[in-house]
Amino acid sequence: MKPTDPIVEHFRLTAEQRSALRRLSITTIRDLLYHFPARYDVPGSHGTVRVKVMWFNQPYLAKMVPQNVMVKLTGTVAGKDRPYITNPEIELLSSTAMPEPLFSQDASSDTSLFPVYPESRGITSRWMYHALKKVFESNALAQLEDPIPEHIREKYHLPDVKTAFIWVHTPKTQRDSETARKRFSFEEIFVIQVARRLERAENDKNTAFTITVDRTRVQKFVSTLPFPPTNAQKRAVEDILSDFEKPHPMARLLEGDVGSGKTAVAAITAYAAVTSRPVGRTSGTLQVAYMAPTEILATQHFQSFIQFFKELPINIALITGSGCYKFPSKLDRDKPTPISRAQLLKWVASGEIAMLVGTHALIQKAVKFSHLAYAIVDEQHRFGTAQRKQLAHKGDAPPHFLSMTATPIPRTLALTLYGDLDLSVLDELPLGRAGVETTIVAKDQRGRAYEATRVQLQHGRQAYVICPRIDEPDPEKELALIAKSAKAEALRLQKEIFPEFTVGLLHGKMNQKEKDDAMREFANGETHVLVATSVVEVGVNVPNATVMLIEGAERFGLAQLHQLRGRILRSAHTALCFLLPQSGSSTNERLKAITKTRDGFALAEEDLRLRGAGDLYGRAQWGMSDLGMEALKNPRLIEAAREAAHMVVKNELGVALRERLAWVTERLHNE
Repeated sequence: MKPTDPIVEHFRLTAEQRSALRRLSITTIRDLLYHFPARYDVPGSHGTVRVKVMWFNQPYLAKMVPQNVMVKLTGTVAGKDRPYITNPEIELLSSTAMPEPLFSQDASSDTSLFPVYPESRGITSRWMYHALKKVFESNALAQLEDPIPEHIREKYHLPDVKTAFIWVHTPKTQRDSETARKRFSFEEIFVIQVARRLERAENDKNTAFTITVDRTRVQKFVSTLPFPPTNAQKRAVEDILSDFEKPHPMARLLEGDVGSGKTAVAAITAYAAVTSRPVGRTSGTLQVAYMAPTEILATQHFQSFIQFFKELPINIALITGSGCYKFPSKLDRDKPTPISRAQLLKWVASGEIAMLVGTHALIQKAVKFSHLAYAIVDEQHRFGTAQRKQLAHKGDAPPHFLSMTATPIPRTLALTLYGDLDLSVLDELPLGRAGVETTIVAKDQRGRAYEATRVQLQHGRQAYVICPRIDEPDPEKELALIAKSAKAEALRLQKEIFPEFTVGLLHGKMNQKEKDDAMREFANGETHVLVATSVVEVGVNVPNATVMLIEGAERFGLAQLHQLRGRILRSAHTALCFLLPQSGSSTNERLKAITKTRDGFALAEEDLRLRGAGDLYGRAQWGMSDLGMEALKNPRLIEAAREAAHMVVKNELGVALRERLAWVTERLHNE
């Protein structure tokens, strides 16, 4: 058995088991080895006992657990005089013996730890346990080369990979498992850092378009904006302009809190590009591409850039799946005009369009630029890595590349996942933005929240109502999430609470046109109350919306609540945000935190501390393992891994590190 062997070569698997393993991203023996226990059963906390059990008033268990069989019950031990296990997990045993540890416990061991693995329908923790026993007995570990160089392991006191696999899957003591998990946490962050540094090195080998930065002219343009830039915006603009003057393409992430003015930074720096001529040309300009995740957001930015650049003698265009537009129109220089897709593509290819705004339609093969010098991606986490790279390779030479996100990211996560990007942060809000009053509403106080909302609606304002789920829970499912659904709540609010106003609906199961129509009706004021799921977390600018009610608020992370709340921080009017916990509790520590601060970065760090990055951002979104996500709580580990990566990339990479690099990079790029 070799680590690279497909798992199907060594295990008899049913169709259901194969599907379960695919869901768990386990296709090879190496994948199985890297599928670590979620926890360990330890005496004193979780108990694992052999018992003869009787259940009362739960007849369905009779079908699940036949009489006179041995079972393993795992759960939390409660009760002092007569201990019992609350809500135990049930596992049928094929023999009268409990599974033995894969490696025998010696006399010095003070604990017996039994690994409990993440499961999927068809594959149990017990299956994992015995599968790994077979792998260990095959001597597959002896064929493993360590991806972490020996001098790095010695410097940071890390066990080698073979020892670490034994300790993580078959620990004799808690310390064994902790040491192994620390090693694999370090390994994942280290490998990601190596990957990012290699990507950055490749970027810096390229020659960028020369953008001649005229700071006097840029400053004059800034003075025409309707608001003075914040110090944070000034710093970000200078970061970008300085990058334009370097010989290699810029690779930068602009991270700004909700309402911090990222679009203005994009406009100022885009101005520097579209007023710079291509080398050797006496006419025409360099080109800028701006990609947004949705049609309605792209359209909004198109309108914003028209306002920013309407006095310039340049053409701005919009391309989405619904159609194409150009500004200015030949008939009316104050308005855009619809044009054919073929005509737009012709003008983009010839360089007559200086700035092209669009959705992912921007990266289609038919879209070819003449002098694409600057590419901007808004809400970059909504696009896959491959999509972002397609935009970065649309011209004859790689353009300067700016990613933007309104999601406050803890510094450890930014350093890890965006190690190939320089970082600019907007941590100030522009002048003229009103504050927000965030209140936790107890169940018996709902009427006051509705009345406060009604007052705002009567004054011509609008409101969002956010629900945790789309449809009503299935009553037949025991573990169904009991939370308010957007569909049912929209009907209830329209009929019982706000019958004199128009209530709209927006959720993730609607197609793109339905979503855009719902958002457009709300933006135009045709809908007074919009009931939605968290799909509005990144949405259009509706300054007239000043109220938000968030149902089941305890089910959202702080960063997500902050993002949602940001939808109503778009005007000079004081905004009202009501948090309506499903549990009715007003003592939730996390919810209290968001009532005390508007600093999204502080909230992101607090959420990381309280919930962990896996819950905060989601393992699937980033392509990282749970161990890698947990490592983000450890700044010292992140810095050590970055330092180690910097040391390693200066030299030739070993075969094992290259293999691990390919394995991790594939998962990161499938985000």
